[in-house]
Amino acid sequence: METSLFDYHLPPERIAQHSVEPRDQAKLLLLDRKTGDLRNRHVSDLPNLLKEGDLLVFNDSKVFRARLHGKRAGRSHELFLLNARENGEGQWSTLISNAKKLREGDLLTLADGTIATLVLKNVAEGTCTLNFHRSNAEVFALTEAHGEIPTPPYVDGSNMKTEDYQTIYAKNVGSVAAPTAGFHFTPELLKTLKQKGIDQAFVTLHVGVGTFRPVKVENVKDHVMHKEWVQLPETTARAINRTKENGGRIIAVGTTTLRVLETFHGKTGEGWTDIFITPGYDITTVQGLITNFHLPKSTLLMLVSAFAGRENILNAYDYAIKNEYRFYSFGDAMLIT
Repeated sequence: METSLFDYHLPPERIAQHSVEPRDQAKLLLLDRKTGDLRNRHVSDLPNLLKEGDLLVFNDSKVFRARLHGKRAGRSHELFLLNARENGEGQWSTLISNAKKLREGDLLTLADGTIATLVLKNVAEGTCTLNFHRSNAEVFALTEAHGEIPTPPYVDGSNMKTEDYQTIYAKNVGSVAAPTAGFHFTPELLKTLKQKGIDQAFVTLHVGVGTFRPVKVENVKDHVMHKEWVQLPETTARAINRTKENGGRIIAVGTTTLRVLETFHGKTGEGWTDIFITPGYDITTVQGLITNFHLPKSTLLMLVSAFAGRENILNAYDYAIKNEYRFYSFGDAMLIT
């Protein structure tokens, strides 16, 4: 399958630079994946679009201040922490500016005097492994004190507040990019949904930098998916199975949530996933998906195409562009059923 099949042209003015206020006033494009029919609504209409007994599943991962600055021999380097390594406490996969000036064994001094050692340069991935010589919890404390919130390259983040790039229910720290489908949910909307008998449950997927990157290989099957840490707690597994037994629908809020559900299939678990969902993959865990509009040639666009059909998705995107929907992280949303 050629990557070019997932390309489309987006006028730059359609890229949203901030969320609408209130957030639930974002447009919501309804797509019936069986017929391809489209309807215009708003996110605030969800209580009337979903049914009593349905279950919304959210990704509760919280974005951390992943951008740090370090110095070596008078030269400044920006550090973009990606994720803690599986095989070592305090060791982190990192993107480093001017990394070609550094060698394995070099020491970087951070703002608070912390010394980080470059222990491995992975040329193939373009990443470095840094050892901070402290626990991961202490590394998170370091980023909270001295780091900056990472923002997508298509967004001007100069005046962005921390809460602007966070869902209101974010809990488990670990993402370098927000699960943006959740941006649209306000406390009032969540309360109304609950009053309507629409239940809520949570999973965790710590979103990695791969979410920013388009697929660069010509053939989709040659793409290597990045690994991300995931968790499906027992309370959520019970809620999913109870909803299915009672005939309700499972609605994933965001592509990251869907990837967790497809990793564990209703069972509790935690670990790392590199699941890559493309057309031809049979999605069985959900009956609906709330998602934003994704970048051309991205793994996320491929995922929604697997769920709804590539032609349906590209037709919906063309419709959304012509009807002035806002795209990407801070943009409008779709409800696909």
